[in-house]
Amino acid sequence: MAEVREFTLPDLGEGLTEAVIVQWLVEVGDVVAVDQPVVEVETAKAMVEVPCPYGGVVTARFGEEGAEVPVGAPLVTVAVGAVPDDLAGDEGGTPCAWGSPRSSAVESGGGVDSAVAGPGGPATAPAPAPPEAGEPQDSGSGNVLVGYGTSSSSARRRRIRPGAPEGPAHRPAAPAPLAAAAGPAPTTEANGTRTVAVISPLVRRIAREHGLDLREVRGTGREGLILRTDVESEVRARAAREPVAVAAAGPVPGEERIPLKGLRGAAAEKFRRSRHEIPDATCWVDADATELLAARRAMNVPGAPKVSLLALLARICTAALARYPELNATVDTAAQEIVRLPAVHLGFAAQTDRGLVVPVVRDAQDRTVEQLSAEIARLTDAARAGKLSPAELSHGTFTLNNYGVFGVDGSTPILNHPEAAMLGVGRIAAKPWVHEGELAVRQVVQLSFTFDHRVCDGGTAGGFLRYVADCVERPALLLRGR
Repeated sequence: MAEVREFTLPDLGEGLTEAVIVQWLVEVGDVVAVDQPVVEVETAKAMVEVPCPYGGVVTARFGEEGAEVPVGAPLVTVAVGAVPDDLAGDEGGTPCAWGSPRSSAVESGGGVDSAVAGPGGPATAPAPAPPEAGEPQDSGSGNVLVGYGTSSSSARRRRIRPGAPEGPAHRPAAPAPLAAAAGPAPTTEANGTRTVAVISPLVRRIAREHGLDLREVRGTGREGLILRTDVESEVRARAAREPVAVAAAGPVPGEERIPLKGLRGAAAEKFRRSRHEIPDATCWVDADATELLAARRAMNVPGAPKVSLLALLARICTAALARYPELNATVDTAAQEIVRLPAVHLGFAAQTDRGLVVPVVRDAQDRTVEQLSAEIARLTDAARAGKLSPAELSHGTFTLNNYGVFGVDGSTPILNHPEAAMLGVGRIAAKPWVHEGELAVRQVVQLSFTFDHRVCDGGTAGGFLRYVADCVERPALLLRGR
């Protein structure tokens, strides 16, 4: 006597309470396998194929396509271990748990169920032993994620068409018995062609996305079933083999190989880690730098310490960070904490013959413009001579990047891990600008600000950048004293 079990919409996670039925993947009368997707639903997060934890015959569906279903509401009922009447019995055949001969049906790479034929006709497998009395005929996985089913999978469903002709010539091959913890028929080779045993649509999709032929994958599941882990392992193995194949082919004539080691290697690793860990974003604004250049000329009088443009911008950065201290920070990923830092150790990008380096001005918030200019000049000379110490290249908390020296206007740089922010300054060029209500030619600069979105939102980042732009346009009061 078949047991009818009800499968309800499971909790799909993240507090979701309902889902909309997008498409039914089975109909009443279909034979389904354990963990076979039966319906596709849409939640507030994503489209999800929902697998049924029971194997058997679908006896009822609940809900039309487009209907909203709450979590816990019934989706389908399944007669566990049952078999449709038109699959029961087959004169002249060997009986099995389904009551009909069992063919070695497997699912081909194109998704069509087929029996592997040998020279003598369709191959038949020995009939499995029937279940003991009272023994449940499926184990029901209870899993709700496609591709993470039980190790003992059940047969591929086979659609039963009402009114189909009777008899051996028209009857489709019977699926394997659910009663014997059945899976797909063993992977078989016939006439040099290998068919594949796959149940999960996710497995097929992953293989298709990576250009992987499932006929080349050996399944580790029961009776040769190809699992998601099998496909992912093959994808990783292929990726590991590809560089070896390139190396074995020998270098391309004329190519040059530069080892990623030393300073260049350290920078490459830092860039990789920054892109991997930090969700960065960039905003930018144009500013009239005419008054900033005038202030620099006024400060560089004969006999006075020389003040560089970079020092003026560094002073603006420290003033802006005093207003927005949340940007002078880092993220402790292990503790899941934002760490706000008490001192501004200002890094600045410097191009050298050995590559890009970022010297650090310690305690920049306590230095005057003249002191900042002197320290930046000292560190730049040491960088170009290759004499910077490790301490002078580490523990920065904020970076100033003047890429305008390369003649470019803007950039979206990679943050200097583990810092949370970077100010970028483009070239200063003469452009038409509305000044005091009149169109005039002014010295215009593009400022960009890249920040770690974990540390602040766009409002804080925009406020910081706007304050920097205001200081560039009206620097006189800011540049007094420190």
